[in-house]
Amino acid sequence: MWAGGATVSNVGTWMQRTAQDWIVLTKLTHHDAAAVGIVMALQFGPLVLLLPLTGFAADHLDRRRLLLVTQTIMGLLALGLGILTITGLLELWQVYLFALLLGCVGAFDSPARQTFVSDLVPEAELSNAVALNSASFNAARMIGPAIAGILIAAVGSAWVFFLNAASFGAVIAALGLLRTRELHRRKRTPPTRRGFAEGFRYVWGRPDLKAMLLMLFLVGTFGLNFPIFISAMCVTVFHAGATRYGLLTSTMAIGSVVGALLAARREKPRMALLILTTAVLGLAFALAATTPTLGLFGVALILVGASAQTFTTTVNSTLQLSTEPAMRGRVMAILLAVAVGGTPIGAPIVGWIADRFGPRWALGLGAVSGFATALVGISYLVRYRHLRVGFVKGCLRITTDGSDVVSAAGP
Repeated sequence: MWAGGATVSNVGTWMQRTAQDWIVLTKLTHHDAAAVGIVMALQFGPLVLLLPLTGFAADHLDRRRLLLVTQTIMGLLALGLGILTITGLLELWQVYLFALLLGCVGAFDSPARQTFVSDLVPEAELSNAVALNSASFNAARMIGPAIAGILIAAVGSAWVFFLNAASFGAVIAALGLLRTRELHRRKRTPPTRRGFAEGFRYVWGRPDLKAMLLMLFLVGTFGLNFPIFISAMCVTVFHAGATRYGLLTSTMAIGSVVGALLAARREKPRMALLILTTAVLGLAFALAATTPTLGLFGVALILVGASAQTFTTTVNSTLQLSTEPAMRGRVMAILLAVAVGGTPIGAPIVGWIADRFGPRWALGLGAVSGFATALVGISYLVRYRHLRVGFVKGCLRITTDGSDVVSAAGP
């Protein structure tokens, strides 16, 4: 029941994100990619600024009731955005305000929604439930933008916002129909003033965790600005409409699903995989920046989506597997802050580059971030894992602390 309601709502959310970026780029500004970057910064910034409060709320409040409140407010905000759009009263500053309000509410909604999965199933089925939750999000990411593109071209952006507002009813209904007596409410750790400080000290004492978080920050800040990349290329380079913009966003999501499946196949993710995927991500961005046609740009986006999703999923699982259970929650909170904290910094910069020098140069910055991230991983292996490169019987062999990373047999 929860998975079904969440899928409907996720589709609506991706529809609204697509319509919101499109209306800012084509209706409220003259192809101003920096404005799209500001919208992204306002929507994701609260996730970092409110992190101590939102984490406390997810851990110590009734998650079901908290989600009922956040989902209702987000539905009302989508409805308000739709009314302003259909009446012709919508202005850029109002989009900024709605993005900020959605970001504030979403900051409380996101951790509660992710941890609420553990209340729905017994411990033995938690891994499968988390995977289903992730599949729901990525499936909606494929479907939502494509539907939004068609609807924008056919009936306008306002109706996309109205449909998103209605989609929240699916989640609210699912929450209301759940058998609350069967929820698996687990004992929660009492809060301490030093919780976050202890988490930062733990990470600072682990060179491997610091390296992975730095890699995530670089990619998240300068590489994961897909709404800017795709919308700017679509409008200013290929002169395509809303339908093709939605299809391009969905095309990249296909690669994201493939990347998630590839990452899930490995039981023990390693630094070598992170280095490989970020190098491929840099190459994929470089290809996307130089593609001469819209079709080839879509193909390059599949590779971008696959490598980016493989990297982020691998960082997540590697951090969890290599962290002590008692510190895992705080480390994951820091990961969340790093993952979204770069967006308010990087999105306006990437948008400015797209406006000033063209979207191909913005994609070039994404390529640089991928290659720089790979160098961070290599530096860690050289300094802490004694990375060695040589030839054995004419075959390339790369080892760390006596273990093969790449040899004649391959990775």
